[in-house]
Amino acid sequence: MDDIVPAAAGSIPVALGQEADTACDYAAASRAASTRLIYDADWQRFQTWCAARGEPPLPADPVTVARFCAGEAEAGRAPSTITRRLAAIGWAHKLAGLKPPQHADGGGAIAEVMAGIRRSRAAPPAQKAAADADVLRDMLRACSGEKLRVVRARAVLAIGFAGAFRRSELVALRVEDIRRDGEGIRVVIRRSKADQEGEGATVAIPHGDRLRPVAALDAWLAAGRVAEGFVFRRIGRAGQVTDGPMSDRAVARLVQAAAKGAGYDPALFGGHSLRAGFITSAARTGASIFKIQEISRHRSLQVLAGYVRDTQIYRDHAGSGFL
Repeated sequence: MDDIVPAAAGSIPVALGQEADTACDYAAASRAASTRLIYDADWQRFQTWCAARGEPPLPADPVTVARFCAGEAEAGRAPSTITRRLAAIGWAHKLAGLKPPQHADGGGAIAEVMAGIRRSRAAPPAQKAAADADVLRDMLRACSGEKLRVVRARAVLAIGFAGAFRRSELVALRVEDIRRDGEGIRVVIRRSKADQEGEGATVAIPHGDRLRPVAALDAWLAAGRVAEGFVFRRIGRAGQVTDGPMSDRAVARLVQAAAKGAGYDPALFGGHSLRAGFITSAARTGASIFKIQEISRHRSLQVLAGYVRDTQIYRDHAGSGFL
């Protein structure tokens, strides 16, 4: 097999030769396109840092990488950002057929530095408020009128909540992924954050009597004349429905605008509020963690249990009999 060499600055290393190129293509496909773009930028940053110091980026000495991580921390980068950049460096080495520096001899130096960074810069994660069923009802009521953007907003809110969708899943939905039956719709999710292999999952959304998510979806499909392709499409400045999907950031802004319209502090809400709101509401009404998992599709029950424990923290409280 031909030697593996680094590509031009700013690119993940690739291999020479047709067979090696094919192998690298499949290796690159193991990460989502958005992840590859971010990793590529992180790798370029490391290359630039190494060039300024006369250090080889590939293969990188573990001590060099540890110094890079420490410098990033001193520059004010969040531990999560540094961890991601470290992952990008490791991935670049894997694509080049090399052992990642964090797993090479001397890699303990990187682990020690990262542990120190996380310990010294630990901060509670910023979490958006859950838009539970009552909050969502208020948001839907605030989205009054029949303008295209308003009809789309109601559908995004109702379906995003009812399917406990992640923003990326919501904007990727296609008409072809929706199957109808007498009780509601079944939505096929081709790929998600927790399903990078593309095994797929199906989420059932009932018609509902209160929030009526399917009716909101049908109203948008009719108003936007959407018969195929992406469900939630971008609306141009002139008010025309385009063929392209909304962005995940647009979903977050839509949720915040609806929260503001309903009288809530928009800064407390975001795209994740719809997903968290469904899980919270389901837990409050006594749904089992396994039935919730059918909709949320959490791989880890431990993560999902955190939502359930929080909503049921006072239920059957150990001190309820004597406090």
